Amino acid sequence: MIDFVSLSGSSQLIERIGTKIKELDRVSGGGLVPGSVILVGGDPGIGKSTLLLQTCASISNIESKPECYYISGEEALDQVRIRAKRLGLEQSPVNLASATDVRDIVATLEKTNAKVVVIDSIQTMYLEEAESTPGSVSQVRACAYELIKLAKKKGFVLFLVGHVTKQGSIAGPRVLEHMVDTVLYFEGERGHQFRILRAVKNRYGATDEIGVFEMQDKGLVEVENPSALFLAERQGNISGSCVFAGIEGSRPVLVEIQALVSPTGYASPKRAVVGWDSGRLSMVLAVLEARGGLNLSSQDVYLNIAGGLKISEPAADLAVAMAIISSLTNHPLPADMVIFGEIGLSGEIRAVSQPNLRLKEAHKLGFKSAIVPAQYKKDKKLSSSNISLHEIGNVQKLINWFN
Repeated sequence: MIDFVSLSGSSQLIERIGTKIKELDRVSGGGLVPGSVILVGGDPGIGKSTLLLQTCASISNIESKPECYYISGEEALDQVRIRAKRLGLEQSPVNLASATDVRDIVATLEKTNAKVVVIDSIQTMYLEEAESTPGSVSQVRACAYELIKLAKKKGFVLFLVGHVTKQGSIAGPRVLEHMVDTVLYFEGERGHQFRILRAVKNRYGATDEIGVFEMQDKGLVEVENPSALFLAERQGNISGSCVFAGIEGSRPVLVEIQALVSPTGYASPKRAVVGWDSGRLSMVLAVLEARGGLNLSSQDVYLNIAGGLKISEPAADLAVAMAIISSLTNHPLPADMVIFGEIGLSGEIRAVSQPNLRLKEAHKLGFKSAIVPAQYKKDKKLSSSNISLHEIGNVQKLINWFN
């Protein structure tokens, strides 16, 4: 029989476990929730194992000495120890093991007082009952089920490392992402030292937060002011470059958007994008042609988000359009200007959320002016800000701004 209760009943207050890694705590919603299961995905070599080893070491060094267990199915013990030594973590009281049999892992963890358990990776685990090879859909599903059931029963935080496919999604059954409480993606370009930890599912926090890390010789280092770091190598007075004031979760982030427009030598022009949605770029180009009268069908267009950050919010439309027109006309934008706004199919510039937070971050980094949607003209808080505002209502006025 099942006993039903009302929604108004009292519930036990759950105390989160702080990791002492602020960027990870931010993405997880303020710390790790006991009994929760966190799936961490990312490209090979991006730093997933490094991040989780640093997390275990940081938690195990807390005064209460919570028991942390790191179980590797991909590396031998000596290999993990070599990484720990390189990171300066060899003295941390982390319990280390190399195993792949889930029955053995469950039987061992049943006898412990574990607070945090890392399984690296779920694709290397196997159950004898599931008659297939490790990494197959049935094995991943069955192994994850057994480990998640134990985590809920014992109340420890379970990290599952997941491999990703060519398309960037976590390999294995899609149901795996439904079974866990939180899904984190560790992103970054191999040519850049920046790493972005992004929450795409979180039952205990926001789903659009990001944490920013920098990969160094001693491991991953938190970046407290990512805007300053993303703009550190920016050169002013160059056409095709502008600064976008974006929002990632609750944090404002300023990034440089670079565009290069050049005559094509082919029947169909090239469109190359790094860090932004290619479909969104096609839409912006179509609006600039249809509503603004620009001829871009005979031009190759290359777009890059500097620093390796991936942007998804529509508020970047206006900055992308400005960078493209700047490159096309060879007209540099002011170095102390930020831009944000969404472009509609009819050519109108639409307002976006949290303009105050965007402008506040820009002012903090020394920017003097901003190009924003015309709707903000009535906002007294924005008009009285320390940044000079230039309102633009449609694409045609945007193009006229360069004349």
